[in-house]
Amino acid sequence: MIEIDAAGVVEFTQALVRVPSTNDPARGRNEEPAAMLVAAKMRSWGWEPRVSEAAPGRPSVVAVVEGGLPGPTLMFEGHTDVVTEGDLGEWTVDPFGGEIRDGRLWGRGSADMKSGLAATLYATRALQLAGPFPGRVKVCALADEEGMMLGVHHFVDSGLAADVDGAIVAEPEAGEICAVAKGALRLRVDFTGKMAHGAMPQHGRNPIPAAGALIVALAAYQEELQKRFPAHPHLGEVYVTPTVARAGSEEQVNVIPAVASVFVDVRTLPGMSHADIAERVSGLAGFDGISAEVSVLVDRPAVEVPVDDPVVAAVAEAHRAVTGEEPVYGGVPGSTDGTVLTHWGGVPSVVYGPGGKWIAHQADEYVEVAEIVRCTRVFAEAARRFLTRDAS
Repeated sequence: MIEIDAAGVVEFTQALVRVPSTNDPARGRNEEPAAMLVAAKMRSWGWEPRVSEAAPGRPSVVAVVEGGLPGPTLMFEGHTDVVTEGDLGEWTVDPFGGEIRDGRLWGRGSADMKSGLAATLYATRALQLAGPFPGRVKVCALADEEGMMLGVHHFVDSGLAADVDGAIVAEPEAGEICAVAKGALRLRVDFTGKMAHGAMPQHGRNPIPAAGALIVALAAYQEELQKRFPAHPHLGEVYVTPTVARAGSEEQVNVIPAVASVFVDVRTLPGMSHADIAERVSGLAGFDGISAEVSVLVDRPAVEVPVDDPVVAAVAEAHRAVTGEEPVYGGVPGSTDGTVLTHWGGVPSVVYGPGGKWIAHQADEYVEVAEIVRCTRVFAEAARRFLTRDAS
């Protein structure tokens, strides 16, 4: 088994958590300080990280570690941004303290996903120190996973995924090996009527009943889709959820608004057509005398990688070797950077990393310290097995 620096990976996770890398321009925050911390750690090992901006002030960091022998390319992927800490009154620890207590490392991003990112760096370093190996490892700390996934789209659009044979995405999955992920289709439906005085509604066209009719129709449409597409064993049901509805102003309750909007979050299963869903929602939005326009805000199809794909198999074998337990397969309830890598980059990806699946984005977020160390060992062993699979 490859030796790892257990103390080092935990300390580096703490250092990352102590950087408040939320994308919060109002408070002067973004992931740049965390990206620079990653780049500095890479340079301390003699790596030559490439830093490039996915958007102004939002850098991604990529380093290629050559094994010295011909072979495939493995990608380790993590992101440096975290969601806001939210209401501080709900926290019992400093969200950016990186405190270790009761065997847990606490703080925003501890699970999602600074521990996973640290584990990818230290696993690759351990593999490098263990001696020559076939191929290379591309270690990537990308920007903006929690938003529009600008970092991974920039990575793919720049051609950096073209030579990658498999990717391990270090999101928190509580020990599950996730080769499938739900799709995300987010729609905005804008209704346009005619403004009028509330005392004389006959002179206007109120878009609010149209918005309400759509919300009711979406519930029936979800039921229809769930009958057509049975629940996936790892992903569960398809969901069609209206998440935002807005119209008018509370300051002018006596005014019939000219416009109303409904935002819809659709979570899809493999084999579902996002174009067909958008078209159907457009049809459901029709209402007499009210025009409706549907805009696609996010389009991330579901992805499914076979469990016998080399990168998935390598993680499963490594998990078994390190933990002594049989691997458990699961699914990602949301989308990750792996969704973009697989669908748009053509890269087989698997999601596996330290931290609980449901602790992400919550107050008092934490990760078990032992799990950070264990996942680092699994990553190092998975990399070795993936890169040497064709070696004679």
